[in-house]
Amino acid sequence: MTEKHKIMGGKVYVYRRGDSRYWQCSTFLDGRNWRTSTKEDSLSRAKDFAEDWYLGLRGKKVMGQLKHEKTFKQAAAKFLEEYEVITLGERSPVYIDNTKRRLRNYLIPYFGDKGLSEITAGMVQEYRVFRQKNSVPRYNRKDDDGNPKNYGPPARSTLHQEIFTLRQVLKTAMRHGWLTHLPDLSTPYKTSGKIKRRAWFSPEEYKQLYEATRRRIKNPPKPRWKHNCEQLHDFVLFMANTGLRPDEALSLQYRDVTIVEDEDTEETILEIEVRGKRGVGYCKSMTGAVRPFQRLVERNKPKPMDLLFPVFPRQLFNNILEEEGLKIDREGQRRTAYSLRHTYICLRLMEGADIYQIAKNCRTSVEMIETYYASHIKTSLDTAAINVRRPRKSKKSEPITAESLLAE
Repeated sequence: MTEKHKIMGGKVYVYRRGDSRYWQCSTFLDGRNWRTSTKEDSLSRAKDFAEDWYLGLRGKKVMGQLKHEKTFKQAAAKFLEEYEVITLGERSPVYIDNTKRRLRNYLIPYFGDKGLSEITAGMVQEYRVFRQKNSVPRYNRKDDDGNPKNYGPPARSTLHQEIFTLRQVLKTAMRHGWLTHLPDLSTPYKTSGKIKRRAWFSPEEYKQLYEATRRRIKNPPKPRWKHNCEQLHDFVLFMANTGLRPDEALSLQYRDVTIVEDEDTEETILEIEVRGKRGVGYCKSMTGAVRPFQRLVERNKPKPMDLLFPVFPRQLFNNILEEEGLKIDREGQRRTAYSLRHTYICLRLMEGADIYQIAKNCRTSVEMIETYYASHIKTSLDTAAINVRRPRKSKKSEPITAESLLAE
């Protein structure tokens, strides 16, 4: 049973349903019904809330701010409700948290109260300009005076991710019939940015790295750290000879790796069943990965379901990179464990391996390799095809004229 009260001359109703503790309020304004919850269980406080709410609606109507459509904030809430459920198991929790952060910190504060049809290509461009001109306080960092430091303008990739999240929210609104078409979200004036190659180790730098990890085994900082030094040395060699992603290597079990004699090359290699970012895939290693794997087996005496690398000694790895001057490459990019995968791909390209086979073995696409690896490898350029010279034509004989015939 519903209890109902009229206020403001019958323009506003305050009511409470039988199974609810809170009072609701409703009114008819600008051709449609408006309802909301007062979040109050006291009738007197609910009436005060309803009066303020109604007057606020009247003010918005006068100023032309009364929305008859879903707002971006409502569409974003619907998107997050669906996204977290649908992508369960396909997107990492970190990726989902970053999407929520972009909405909470940047997109909803800017677009939240806007009607979906108001979000045009021009407004999106204004958002790009706003983000470039307004830095965000970095609350966990202080300057010399104790004031919060500010982030600089967002990187191109950061802004691209924010616009991508905006597009996902608008597509959600289209699926529910709240929006008729998607505005043009492409970046005007600037069609493409500079593509940076991935940080990797050149052959000389890679040799410097594994020789440094080998020396660290002989002289560990503490005797009890020797096992970690041995694990790190084998990790470096294993990664650079298989091209696995770090998360794939850290989830690899001994039963996933088999030592085989390859029929095509007549070499001893590893066949690896990989579980990671792209689901289940397979990898065939270089011969250089066999001995590190054998040392892991001899050292750890593992069971089939044990992990090859239960932990990654990141601090030790970074310390060695710093000591050897290898942490930062010449473009200013920081090298990480992922750089060993990039090293594998680049070294294979430099040896003339087929790019399609590399893509299959690394569980990635040819396009990714061509964009971020092959375009920066000098051996991918065919000198014979570049330095082509056309054969010079012989000089034409002098034309025969009537005067020359008479002279004969």
